[in-house]
Amino acid sequence: MTGSVQAAYDWGVFGQSLTANPRGIEGWRTLAGDVVRRWGAAPEVVELVRLGVSELISNVVRHVADRPRCYLRIVLIGSEVTVQLFDRSVRIPVIGAAPDWDAEDGRGLWMLREMAARFGCERTRHQHGKIVWFTCDLSGSHRAP
Repeated sequence: MTGSVQAAYDWGVFGQSLTANPRGIEGWRTLAGDVVRRWGAAPEVVELVRLGVSELISNVVRHVADRPRCYLRIVLIGSEVTVQLFDRSVRIPVIGAAPDWDAEDGRGLWMLREMAARFGCERTRHQHGKIVWFTCDLSGSHRAP
């Protein structure tokens, strides 16, 4: 995967198809952190990207287990990093105003939404799946209200 990271660094785009499974999450976390670190991300941004990638892939493992193929894309435009995960489910996650802290799940996307500059979920153009994404500034200094 070193070649993919180098290509991402050179062009400001990293993309990779993957099969979501619990054993692979740490490797994708590490790779995503390496990509944004090479782009000059602040340490807290590297950690946010690592956390976000873990959460997005974990949700595919939990909720789209029958179709675990997905696509991770990380894009740098100016100083803004956008992390996107495309999967084959059209079911958009529902994220409430505040999570149930006693529930076994449902907190991860809420926390990611709160920590990222922007966060969103949308169906793909032809309704064959969805994209869950978040953005952050490389410096970590900009946070949307």
